[in-house]
Amino acid sequence: MPGKAKISARFAIALVAAGVLCISTALGASTPVASDQAALERNFDALIQPNQLRDWMKLLAAQPNHVSSPHDKANADQILAWFKEWGWDAHIETFWVLYPKPVSESLELLGSTPFKATLQEPPIPGDSSATATDPALPAYVDYQRDGDVTAGLVYVNYGMLDDYKMLQRLGVSVKGKIVIARYGGGWRGLKPKLAEDHGAIGCIIYSDPAQDGYSIDGTYPDGPMRPPRGIQRGSVLDMGLYPGDPLTPGIGATKDAKRLKMSDAPTIMKIPTLPISYADAQVFLAALAGPVAPPAWRGGLPITYRIGPGPAVVHLAVKSDWEQQPIYDVIATMKGSTWPDRWVVRGNHHDGWVFGATDPLSGQVALLAEAKAFGGLAKQGWRPKRTIVYTSWDAEEPMLLGSTEWAEQHASELKKKVVLYINSDSNERGFLGVGGSPDFQHLVNQVAADVVDPETGVSIGQRLRAKMRIAALAPTASEHTRTEAKIAADPDKDFPIEALGSGSDFSAFLDYLGVPVLDVGFYEEGHSSGVYHSRYDTFEHHSRFVDPGFVYDATLAKTVGRIVLRVADADLPAQNASAFANAVSDYLDQVKKLANDEREEAAIQAKLLHDHAFQLAADPTKSSGLPTALEPVPDIDFTPLNDAVKRLKSSAKSYDDALAKNSAHLSGSQITRVQALMLNIDQTLAPENVGLPGRNWYKNLIYAPGRYTGYEAKTLPGVREAIEDRRWSDANRYAKLTADALNAYSDRLNAATTVLSGG
Repeated sequence: MPGKAKISARFAIALVAAGVLCISTALGASTPVASDQAALERNFDALIQPNQLRDWMKLLAAQPNHVSSPHDKANADQILAWFKEWGWDAHIETFWVLYPKPVSESLELLGSTPFKATLQEPPIPGDSSATATDPALPAYVDYQRDGDVTAGLVYVNYGMLDDYKMLQRLGVSVKGKIVIARYGGGWRGLKPKLAEDHGAIGCIIYSDPAQDGYSIDGTYPDGPMRPPRGIQRGSVLDMGLYPGDPLTPGIGATKDAKRLKMSDAPTIMKIPTLPISYADAQVFLAALAGPVAPPAWRGGLPITYRIGPGPAVVHLAVKSDWEQQPIYDVIATMKGSTWPDRWVVRGNHHDGWVFGATDPLSGQVALLAEAKAFGGLAKQGWRPKRTIVYTSWDAEEPMLLGSTEWAEQHASELKKKVVLYINSDSNERGFLGVGGSPDFQHLVNQVAADVVDPETGVSIGQRLRAKMRIAALAPTASEHTRTEAKIAADPDKDFPIEALGSGSDFSAFLDYLGVPVLDVGFYEEGHSSGVYHSRYDTFEHHSRFVDPGFVYDATLAKTVGRIVLRVADADLPAQNASAFANAVSDYLDQVKKLANDEREEAAIQAKLLHDHAFQLAADPTKSSGLPTALEPVPDIDFTPLNDAVKRLKSSAKSYDDALAKNSAHLSGSQITRVQALMLNIDQTLAPENVGLPGRNWYKNLIYAPGRYTGYEAKTLPGVREAIEDRRWSDANRYAKLTADALNAYSDRLNAATTVLSGG
């Protein structure tokens, strides 16, 4: 799942979001739909039945459905049959990917009081974990490197970059050691990567009860949170370089595709890694001596958290079967009546780590409800103007394999045809959450104003705005949160949507193809995190704690269904260019502030080192070390970006004004020309032959997952990460490259404005 790093992009003018929508004269105000469109959407809603979603989930989550399991293939076949039954033209597309299956795992504490980790979760009576007949995967993370190592243990908190800086200050090295890190603070794959970068030979990851256990709420089955023996599986593939099959970067993993040697695949981890439960982690952590962990490093276990190293000595061994496995993407198409070569693509994955009820089947059953409802509308005589493509991806959990391979295999066609990709994943009771391309932000606001929240009776947009306003009252609320609250309080302004990095199946579309995306779900009140990627993410848990009655899963279907309907049937482009321009302006302000902050930090640290302040402030009875000296930050030439953003804002306003003024009087020829210009305008932001430094699979120069944050978005990533990594020449180079991309976007807007104005 993607990180929740919200941005403060706001709209400057109104938008005709679709040909069936009336024009709004107020900034960001919700736009009433025409009566025929409203009637169509009411018919769509009437075809969404929560009990059907419940029945589908119970069937799909009946057995473990990880990649290579019998139930994963059975689910793909069942979903295919449903699509066909509902009138879709559907097929399964198979890819062959490197997928290591666990053969053996062992984790032992050696010494006078030996202990062996269980590495499997006990079944819970009355739960699918007890009634299923197929075996569940043991404690496992995909794409760690097999190995058999014995070494002293070091606790590294979350195992992120800042944690290793603290270890340096404490005088503790992990070289030649096995590290133990708790989940949280960043994506799991960074934990073994950074451990190996700092010289460790093995990595253990555990879920601390402070994050998702008894410190939050009761544990399953009495409550929603992770029980003591719960284990979080996952992937540790180095997605910062590229997601998808590690042996076929940039090409579809077909049966006869040219593949890298496994030894040459850079995304596979270099050290053995295992996840464990917090019940087992307590034994290992309690065996550590050394300095007491800093206050921020202490979790919820009833122990004194110490760092080590030792005296605990640990034996870690992992062996996998590294073979290619088939994966099954289900692709369903409803051909457009007017523009069949313009596609709206909708996706959710069907594979899970064990039963996968909330992750991903809550989103999958919503997608199925939409598909069935569209089939029902088609039987009533409706046909979409644009082609709608519904996709049920396989192998998302190992690292976005199904969607990435499909996008790579069909890249040329998708770049020519896709108007928008709409994604979902996990879903739960709570508030609307949307991330994606800001030029579709106004469309999201329009839809959010028209969908009723099932528990409060107000619109899902109104409820979200209330939440954003209340969040600003917290004593620790950031300036960003307070700014968003002011936007949310103004009904004439659009609430902002999030910037996206990676973490779900939108990534190949946004990051690689440059196709605009929206990622939609409901979150916060369902407490699904307690069983995330565990054996207890079951139908019973979801129906009791995450979305009782399946009403928010049904609401997701109604929300996404409206987005699909409006984009598929729009006579005019659905983008609002000013929303994108204002977002990019915010991003540039953030990057300039980052450069100033880094410059100030380097200067302050240099003075502290000169004054021997670190040595004087350290406890002389304990080991300590000095931080690595920071380079002074030179001036960075932001002139190209400043000029490009200024031009973009002007071009965007001219385009939006021209669309609002002239939309009712456009000829068929003008509409066709404007559509063609706006269809792939976002691809100007992902120039084919550029890519980000050291990871050129990532083409988008506006959005990317952070190299050392995981899912979380880095905006203007070429410039931002160059500053963070102190690669000054790259910062200047990517300021120019990013400016060129923005200017290409402006050129396209200017051409469309000319057409709209009668030229």
